Amino acid sequence: MSSGLVLAAYSCAAILPFVALHFFGARPWYWHVLSICLAFALGFAPIPEQWHGPYVDLITGVAFTFLLVWGVAAPLFIPHHRPHSRLS
Repeated sequence: MSSGLVLAAYSCAAILPFVALHFFGARPWYWHVLSICLAFALGFAPIPEQWHGPYVDLITGVAFTFLLVWGVAAPLFIPHHRPHSRLS
């Protein structure tokens, strides 16, 4: 497997969550916590012996990176504006 493919795959996995958060905003907090939990479950899950190979490792790593970055970066995209009250 070429290192250019690996670099492109991991770069996309790290950039796409930021693009999705920019265009669609942060979802409720529990989706992001679930995403982090899924990333760690995926990272700690043993891969069956017959599936060992570079492509399975790449797919697992890309999914882990995407889920972790999407979960951790969510607080950066929460809107901080507050509605004006009628009293002030």
